[in-house]
Amino acid sequence: MTQPTESVISGSQRPDFPADAWDRAPWNRWTFQHIGEILPTTPVRNNPDRISPLPTSLQKIETIAFRDAGKPTSVGEWLDTSFTDGFIVLSKNEIVYERYFNGMDQATLHLAQSVSKSVTGTACGILVSRGLIDPQRSLMDVVPELADTAFRHATLRHVLDMTSGVRFDENYIDPYSDAGRIDVASGWKQPTLPGQWPASMLELILALKTLVRSHGEKFEYRSIETDIITLVMEKVTGKRLADIISDEIWQPIGAEAIASFTIDRTGFALGDGGFNACLRDFARFGLLWANHGMASGKRLISENWIEETRTGDATLFHQPYTDILPMGAYRNQFWLKQAKGQVLLCRGVFGQLIYIDLEKNFVAVKLSSWPDFTDPARMKTAISAIDHVAANF
Repeated sequence: MTQPTESVISGSQRPDFPADAWDRAPWNRWTFQHIGEILPTTPVRNNPDRISPLPTSLQKIETIAFRDAGKPTSVGEWLDTSFTDGFIVLSKNEIVYERYFNGMDQATLHLAQSVSKSVTGTACGILVSRGLIDPQRSLMDVVPELADTAFRHATLRHVLDMTSGVRFDENYIDPYSDAGRIDVASGWKQPTLPGQWPASMLELILALKTLVRSHGEKFEYRSIETDIITLVMEKVTGKRLADIISDEIWQPIGAEAIASFTIDRTGFALGDGGFNACLRDFARFGLLWANHGMASGKRLISENWIEETRTGDATLFHQPYTDILPMGAYRNQFWLKQAKGQVLLCRGVFGQLIYIDLEKNFVAVKLSSWPDFTDPARMKTAISAIDHVAANF
């Protein structure tokens, strides 16, 4: 079976795409692998002298069978029909499967979308583990500018778990929604509609004045919470996000390639969705968690942070999130397959996924370019497929 053809645009030649829809199908089949040619970015540097080796013991997994919406299928068929760009599986620190599609190869950087949140959240966890940040501290104590926003009485814990009560409309289709305004504030899009538009991410954040519920009352997925985490880390360290990720994650895990973040006109990196990296380095990031915070014999994340992250509050989790994860939760910028369990998920729109099994030392990464922002059926299928792969290791 071949990759879907109805929206395939790939290859080395840049296609002609509308500037206000570069991230939509069919153009995302090309753009997600060429963000540096479309948007301003800043590098997340690796250390080329300390690349962590990934031993390889390839196995055939395409014939692993599972059921998709009640119908029999296989891992190979799923990969061939789900707009895959890259897929890699690691078991006990070895690559057991690696495959590229749609013109992608080992050196290609791919847009992570909201998988970026887990990368940003992990850096925050490392700083917490080192005692540089207190999750219970008031945000406005660290970032005084937030005192005039609806975040003024929220803590870092609230935004790590996306339980603040700040109004933020995460509607990806409506250009006037808050998520649509992120597109403009971050520099991803130029305003094409009348109205007042934020000139930077900080300007957008400072305009969030409405509180709709008490902080900590329930989980609601809102991308802007991750950008608040970025503000806190930059204030505490005096460094920009790309340098924080480089120093605290990318170099210590032995990444093989320079990654990147998209940046707004002030140089502020989009920590909620603008990260780009190659497939193997996303796998190395997953291994940092699968190895319980250890990389190259050094502890980066404390055992306490690992345990906190794998233990969420199911009472705060509700529809529509339970449609995909009926027993799930959200904690420290990770999705939990079960509120108290062993599987962590990093998820992004258009089909980005890192699956981490903390007990089995198992990691799978799927980079995609779906035709739609979100597709619960496709995401449930992806998780089910990887569940079945994990069961074989």
